[in-house]
Amino acid sequence: RMPAPIRLRELIRTIRTARTQAEEREMIQKECAAIRSSFREEDNTYRCRNVAKLLYMHMLGYPAHFGQLECLKLIASQKFTDKRIGYLGAMLLLDERQDVHLLMTNCIKNDLNHSTQFVQGLALCTLGCMGSSEMCRDLAGEVEKLLKTSNSYLRKKAALCAVHVIRKVPELMEMFLPATKNLLNEKNHGVLHTSVVLLTEMCERSPDMLAHFRKLVPQLVRILKNLIMSGYSPEHDVSGISDPFLQVRILRLLRILGRNDDDSSEAMNDILAQVATNTETSKNVGNAILYETVLTIMDIKSESGLRVLAINILGRFLLNNDKNIRYVALTSLLKTVQTDHNAVQRHRSTIVDCLKDLDVSIKRRAMELSFALVNGNNIRGMMKELLYFLDSCEPEFKADCASGIFLAAEKYAPSKRWHIDTIMRVLTTAGSYVRDDAVPNLIQLITNSVEMHAYTVQRLYKAILGDYSQQPLVQVAAWCIGEYGDLLVSGQCEEEEPIQVTEDEVLDILESVLISNMSTSVTRGYALTAIMKLSTRFTCTVNRIKKVVSIYGSSIDVELQQRAVEYNALFKKYDHMRSALLERMPVMEKVTTNGPTEIVQTNGETEPAPLETKPPPSGPQPTNQANDLLDLLGGNDITPVIPTAPTSKPASAGGELLDLLGDINLTGSPATAPTPAQVPQISQSPFLLDGLSSQPLFNDIAAGIPSITAYSKNGLKIEFTFERSNTNPSVTVITIQASNSTELDMTDFVFQAAVPKTFQLQLLSPSSSVVPAFNTGTITQVIKVLNPQKQQLRMRIKLTYNHKGSAMQDLAEVNNFPPQSWQ
Repeated sequence: RMPAPIRLRELIRTIRTARTQAEEREMIQKECAAIRSSFREEDNTYRCRNVAKLLYMHMLGYPAHFGQLECLKLIASQKFTDKRIGYLGAMLLLDERQDVHLLMTNCIKNDLNHSTQFVQGLALCTLGCMGSSEMCRDLAGEVEKLLKTSNSYLRKKAALCAVHVIRKVPELMEMFLPATKNLLNEKNHGVLHTSVVLLTEMCERSPDMLAHFRKLVPQLVRILKNLIMSGYSPEHDVSGISDPFLQVRILRLLRILGRNDDDSSEAMNDILAQVATNTETSKNVGNAILYETVLTIMDIKSESGLRVLAINILGRFLLNNDKNIRYVALTSLLKTVQTDHNAVQRHRSTIVDCLKDLDVSIKRRAMELSFALVNGNNIRGMMKELLYFLDSCEPEFKADCASGIFLAAEKYAPSKRWHIDTIMRVLTTAGSYVRDDAVPNLIQLITNSVEMHAYTVQRLYKAILGDYSQQPLVQVAAWCIGEYGDLLVSGQCEEEEPIQVTEDEVLDILESVLISNMSTSVTRGYALTAIMKLSTRFTCTVNRIKKVVSIYGSSIDVELQQRAVEYNALFKKYDHMRSALLERMPVMEKVTTNGPTEIVQTNGETEPAPLETKPPPSGPQPTNQANDLLDLLGGNDITPVIPTAPTSKPASAGGELLDLLGDINLTGSPATAPTPAQVPQISQSPFLLDGLSSQPLFNDIAAGIPSITAYSKNGLKIEFTFERSNTNPSVTVITIQASNSTELDMTDFVFQAAVPKTFQLQLLSPSSSVVPAFNTGTITQVIKVLNPQKQQLRMRIKLTYNHKGSAMQDLAEVNNFPPQSWQ
């Protein structure tokens, strides 16, 4: 016979002597082997001790599943000590995922009807901890019977077990309804507490139960009143407050019962005011009750005076030394600021003081609340505090703080000058943290503030003198100097004392931006464009500007090189058009699109405005120049220009820029750009400018061209519809419509197309990059195809998009174009 196994206490002492993880593992494995041997020998004497040791090892994180059946044997034992360890083991080692747990159902049923209350309590605890829905259905009747018993020890355990049964099988809720009638008449606090938990669960799960239990509000109010008015009771006292746990539970139940109900809210107004004024705040226990009271007041239809009282309690919390209480107060105020703005506004100075807190989570909440409090009356004072915070806060706050300041300034700015000064201050102190749209937004604001141009350009010029570290600020400054450099040099500023600046000094600044190591490629682009614009605003330094532009024609930065080459061409071939192309930008307008607000403007990087707003010159103008000009300004949606009819006149300069750019595809489509030799002669304006002609754009007969389904796979469907250009019969205009029948959106959608060399193709911008799910919307995109030889149309398409978290890509051939679309 094996020697008696060591006791649990000795095992714990032995394991604690282990100096390394490996040594501990060795001890555990040795003991597990001994326990397994004992289980195999059906040793009933020490089974309880072995399972207890196994549970300790399980708590340390070691596998103990082999003890599951031994737990069931202990539960079936008649000894209370065996049952206690058996039920504890079942709660730790078993759950409803293992079928073994169903073997306990009969044991638990027997124990629920046991003559000893402690055995019944063990069974209730186990069922309430890990009972599956099958077990709950089988044993709900026994639980309901115990809920009606007069024994308070069993009633409190039965109430908690009933909560678990309702969570597992909500349809059994009505079974417990009769038993709940007398629960709140109980004097025992344990039973009261668990009863309130049960009522809360039933109200949260069923609107019918909620309506039924609303009649209990006066009784709950009476219990709460007795608690706060009762004298000292050592049994329930916690830091001088009578049973705070029960108070908190009752307040939560009142919150649920009073929500959206005038009568219930009216019945509890007085008691909430009493709790709010009589609760001691020196200890954390009192603060917990006050916090629950505040949440209840805010959630029910309470009186306005009571809401102000609640917000004043949160204001007092802000002065507490405990960080957690301050954080809770800020979070709660943030939720209520929309409904009780004026009451929260009274605590503005305390909230702003929290911006100086050392704790980062409190700082973040205080910052969010401060922005919520900004309005037209306090904008100057609040912005002063928030700008001071922006100067001194940690880097992770700067982006959110800068965004908040921009939005608040846009909404409540008292004057345009103040608005511009505020945004410039943000760019000066946290320029590298601002969002991408900050630069175009400020440019739009400056452009629209006509009377502030001289003041703004002077401020920006001084701001970047010798400091190019804040790139967004430098970009805005370069744009403004390019636009309003003449105002800077003339010294016309009325708002502040004008500075004396020469043309050469302005160019020095822009050239130093170009060569600075801190300047990004985008910033250099702004600076070069600004220098180019100044060629029409300055008079004495045009030759210097030409020299700078020509130098960058061989820049290693392709973007900068392309700009310089194009600007060089403006100086040489198109000098007569330079002043019109580079004239001052018109006032910009914001347009609302599907996405965030966009600004219709070009940041001064290229200036198509004259093309779009000015009519073409009345005198005879060679069309090859117009064609070259389109090439010169192209870059977004313009493929090499497609001619409309040949003449005998050769294209003199039409292909030079194309030759320079080689096979770069400007649309992103795989269609190959023609070489200069392929560019035919031109006598009319290219079809890209069809919209300027007085004829109708599309042929009436186009209505008869049937549409086709070009692609249909994995829920994505592409349909082609056709129109024929009136101004040029060789041009077919294809509108694609992409739809998505799956349950998730397709994002980053890109459609690309290629045609044989005998055709020329132009792909315009799509309406969106997201194809909505369930066919709730479509993406449209226009393709223009020039087919001078009237050959049968063939096309290869490539689709890329993201769907369900993975990148998708597919190629397809489209050869079923209807004859009317190309003949």
